[in-house]
Amino acid sequence: MTTEYPKPLPEVTEDSRPFWEGCQRHELLLQQCSRCGYRRYASPLCPQCWSPEHQWVKACGRGVVYTWIVVHQRYHRAFEKDLPYNVTIVELEEGPRLMTNLVGIRNEDIRPGLPVEVAWDDMTKELTLPKFAPAR
Repeated sequence: MTTEYPKPLPEVTEDSRPFWEGCQRHELLLQQCSRCGYRRYASPLCPQCWSPEHQWVKACGRGVVYTWIVVHQRYHRAFEKDLPYNVTIVELEEGPRLMTNLVGIRNEDIRPGLPVEVAWDDMTKELTLPKFAPAR
């Protein structure tokens, strides 16, 4: 990972590596349990049936705003220029919820149930973050 980017970057683990590699290709991937079909972000065991067997499947990239907050106080110097910014939980059509930021919308216009779609933010050459924007 590069150290030139001023904001903290997610830690890529062996469990989450396929997710982040998909993001680099602008593909939103989820783990799908091979036993019960439950879809999730990334974990070594299915939280529904405890099976370690899974495959990575492509998500459609659409969902709705589940909840959000607007941050007004600086907690990290690197985010100071972004204030105020939102931290949003998006519920994907496939079921899992992801923590993200909404882009392309004013914070005061965010509402529960707002339809959104993935919007890629190429942070570095090595890392792309899935953010979300109002659905077109």
